[in-house]
Amino acid sequence: MLFKNVIGQSTAKNLLRRMADHERIPHALLLLGMQGSGDLALAIAFAQYALCENKSDGDACGTCRNCLKVEKLIHPDLHFSYPTVGTNVTSDMHLAEWRTAIPENPYLDVNQWLQRIGAENKQGNINKEECVNIIRKLSLKTFEGRYKILIMWLPEYLGKEGNRLLKLIEEPPDDTLLILVAQNQELILNTILSRCQLIKVNRLTDEDVEQGLVQMKNFSPEKARAAAQLADGDFNEALKIAGQPENDNSALFLDWMRKCYLGNGVDMAGWVENFAGLGRENQKQFLQYALHFMREYMVFKTTGSMKVRLLSNELKTAQNLSKIISFGQVERIAELFNDCAYFIERNANQKLLFLDVSIKLNKILRMEN
Repeated sequence: MLFKNVIGQSTAKNLLRRMADHERIPHALLLLGMQGSGDLALAIAFAQYALCENKSDGDACGTCRNCLKVEKLIHPDLHFSYPTVGTNVTSDMHLAEWRTAIPENPYLDVNQWLQRIGAENKQGNINKEECVNIIRKLSLKTFEGRYKILIMWLPEYLGKEGNRLLKLIEEPPDDTLLILVAQNQELILNTILSRCQLIKVNRLTDEDVEQGLVQMKNFSPEKARAAAQLADGDFNEALKIAGQPENDNSALFLDWMRKCYLGNGVDMAGWVENFAGLGRENQKQFLQYALHFMREYMVFKTTGSMKVRLLSNELKTAQNLSKIISFGQVERIAELFNDCAYFIERNANQKLLFLDVSIKLNKILRMEN
């Protein structure tokens, strides 16, 4: 993973480059970013840069023996730790899946990872055996590289077992780097946080996400732009949205709102009948779009600014709706959509659910402003 292949994050990249170039890398780093920001990709790129034998132009060469092994995640001095399922299961037991999953999508979320290793409904964790294994591996001498490096993805899953690693984090063996990649600082032990240097990984901009989808995944600019606006800085979510079959959520949403406003039972039932056939993933995406639209509609109604995260046809819809939907109604509609998304996730009957939501939406839209 080269720095140039990590989307955006120029500030964090520059900071990490300077650390490596001046050989002033803290023995314990904590990269803190939101889901889909590229924090894990950034950690791997930094590890490759630190191990590279022929750095040039602020990036690893990509061709030396160390780079080639890091690219395949098989470098003997680069170790990974991540959530698994089971009392005595360690990360090493799932290295094959990890080495397949990360090259496919280094922006994946923990649920995607856990499902990949067959977690189903079980909780992920980083357990006692994993901590013991980490201490053992990092006590060995380096094999080929300048450093031994551990990348721990989601130390939040350590829980109290993190106490086992405190001595290692505070006084690691020589030439050992620990890189923790986290998304929720509040779930990490304060004793671990105090021993790490924090680097914040910013939320990706819509432009970063759009550019990444076009240049790295070959999506059309139009599809990339629409997905970026919905993803809100989460590149993994943008990949899911852009990878869905073509559908016009904007037209579908406007048609639904119009039918609910008019309140014709036959028309609403017909819309629900057709919508129920789209499948749950498309329905979840539609509800995500609906919530995105209502957020941007609120911004538009509050400020009157045309610079909202809506496409031109969506902005026209917002202008039309501003005549009939008040601030109080927006709040109730958003709450209704959130509840609907919750029940879709839990396999509610789609026809009954969306017919009920349509009736409630009609009552909200017909309220006195």
